Amino acid sequence: MKNLSFLVLLPFLILSCSSDGDAAGSPETPSPDGQGGSLATFTLKGDYLYVVDRFDLNVFSLAQAEEPVLVNKVNIGFDIETLFGYKDYLYIGSRTGMFIYGLGNPEFPQKLSSVQHFTACDPVVANDTHAFVTLHSDTFCGNDINVLEIYDVTNVTEPILVSSRNLIFPRGLGLYGNYLFVCDDEIKVFDISNPAESKLVRAINRQAFDVIIRGDLLIAIGETGLFQYQLNPSDEGIDFTALSNIAI
Repeated sequence: MKNLSFLVLLPFLILSCSSDGDAAGSPETPSPDGQGGSLATFTLKGDYLYVVDRFDLNVFSLAQAEEPVLVNKVNIGFDIETLFGYKDYLYIGSRTGMFIYGLGNPEFPQKLSSVQHFTACDPVVANDTHAFVTLHSDTFCGNDINVLEIYDVTNVTEPILVSSRNLIFPRGLGLYGNYLFVCDDEIKVFDISNPAESKLVRAINRQAFDVIIRGDLLIAIGETGLFQYQLNPSDEGIDFTALSNIAI
């Protein structure tokens, strides 16, 4: 679809800024870094822009924002698809696995670990303790597999698969405290307070391919437009209120 790239890019541009922080949505603290959805191929961390192409991780210095400078290119492998930044880590999704890179030296990302899976399209998000991966079937990805996988990354050098559940056609996903939003046949909301036993608790009747969560704001991006929702923690768990939409 000709508008797909624009829809993925627009929320990232709206939410971008240049200070340090984490990139996971939270009901308490919005991320001050540039923030894209789980299908993004670039992320801002401090004075650096990280961009993946099919094979490499490209590092740009933004010390002079008007003149970005390519300072490093790190070969990752083949069929790299997505990039998600969280604190001092980069989570990179490919059609064959997930890679975790450390940013102890922001100009020289260091590979810490990787996990392999069946060939499938693979967006990733993460928090302090777990990484969340959706694998979905696609003409270009080569397999009829549609699952949500959850990895314990308490030790980022040794990710451990703790949960795998079948879904319909999961794509983008986003975190809001102890809740995980997954774009499936609708936007499904899972309680992940126990990541090994996620529970489906709510759903938004909207088809989308990615979500961005910023504080209490949910932005859903779909083929028909961009939709905003207010998220409200409640005694029963979580509520949401439709705010606006931009039709395409």
